[in-house]
Amino acid sequence: MRYFSNTALLVILILSALGCEKNKQSIHAGVAVVDITPPLELQPILGGYGDRMSKPAEGVHDRIFAKALVLKDQENSFALITADIQSFPPYFKAQLVEALAEEGWDGNEIMLLPSHSHTSIEMMSIHIKNNLNIPQIGIFNKDVLVLTIENLKKAVLNAQANMQAVKVGTIRKELVGWNRNRREGNLTIDPDLTITRFDLLNNQPLALLVNWTAHPTFMGSEDMDFSGGWPGHLQRTMEALFDSQVTVFYYNGAEGDQRPISQLEYGSNWEQAESYGRELGILSWKLAQNIQTKPVYEVHRYITSISLPELTWHPEFMQTGGAEYGLNEETAAYVINLLFPRTTSSTAINIGDLIIIGIPGELTAELGQEIKRKVLDQTDIHYVTIGGLADEWISYMLSKEEYEKGGYEASVSFYGPTLGPLVVDRIVDAATSFQLQLLGKN
Repeated sequence: MRYFSNTALLVILILSALGCEKNKQSIHAGVAVVDITPPLELQPILGGYGDRMSKPAEGVHDRIFAKALVLKDQENSFALITADIQSFPPYFKAQLVEALAEEGWDGNEIMLLPSHSHTSIEMMSIHIKNNLNIPQIGIFNKDVLVLTIENLKKAVLNAQANMQAVKVGTIRKELVGWNRNRREGNLTIDPDLTITRFDLLNNQPLALLVNWTAHPTFMGSEDMDFSGGWPGHLQRTMEALFDSQVTVFYYNGAEGDQRPISQLEYGSNWEQAESYGRELGILSWKLAQNIQTKPVYEVHRYITSISLPELTWHPEFMQTGGAEYGLNEETAAYVINLLFPRTTSSTAINIGDLIIIGIPGELTAELGQEIKRKVLDQTDIHYVTIGGLADEWISYMLSKEEYEKGGYEASVSFYGPTLGPLVVDRIVDAATSFQLQLLGKN
């Protein structure tokens, strides 16, 4: 009788667990796309190159977009916003959050991920504290700022209005010959192409997140038309290849020292960007067919606050960044203290087997690989991606050794040699603590 009773109890517990699993609701997702190309009559300027001298854009080669993926479980909502834009300046996210506050959103529920296109909206032209009127830095344009805030708000609300239950899966593949390190003597690359697919419960694809690490820099300062660059071509290519309507989101990685390798032997800047995005898009689309999706019941996110080292500049700054941005010893301290914050944060989101760790600036591949390796070793997460330039651009971030070597990336790092190691340590500690909290809840 005791044997029968114990066996019956075990069966009851198993059936109860299965019943609970069956009664769980998979997360819901909604997507939206908004054209954020500023009208040329607003005289918008393009970002990425100081020697454009804030000359207004001359045309539109291809339009730029913001895309919102809103995720919701039974308790939490989260909005992931990608954009064909150079970077988001400090204080921009706070303005967007204020615009969305009346709809119930707060800053812990939003992550901004720009592609870093160098033929898109100049970051400093939408920096609310930029009253400098220095052409090399970028002239502030209130109209473009207001329009960009409105467009991103619209994307979030439109996505939120059309939520459907989804399944999620992620896959990763190493690619060689598609990116390289641009710092002299450094061979470190991030070869990971990581794709996350969101399917409706009937297995119809709804959205894909594509993470690949490289600067969108085929176009130079002489190219004066708006464009999403190769990330724009990648997204359009993948969307065209799907039979059903699918929204493809691109987000960059630890691209601080990563440059794309052209897939064309000859061709104009525009042709090289289109070829790179198209071929990478075809490869990504093929890889995405192999993703196995499954129900995911919770969306987890956390924010890591980071107190930054004192603002300063590298000894080489005046010869590189200072010269590019029209600064001298007298003006540099004022400008840097005006434009850059004393604290920042890292937003992270965990969706199924994936965690996206946002970095508020341009991290080198060496440090990005260190974060990914340590988080994988110290947690049960299967896929770790770096969301480069997340939420705000504060600086380049290098290891102490690379900072001391100098070069362009070091010269545009505004918090000294300890910034990179500090960010890595804080993010790894936060990810480990987050995993322990999840295990405690379960």
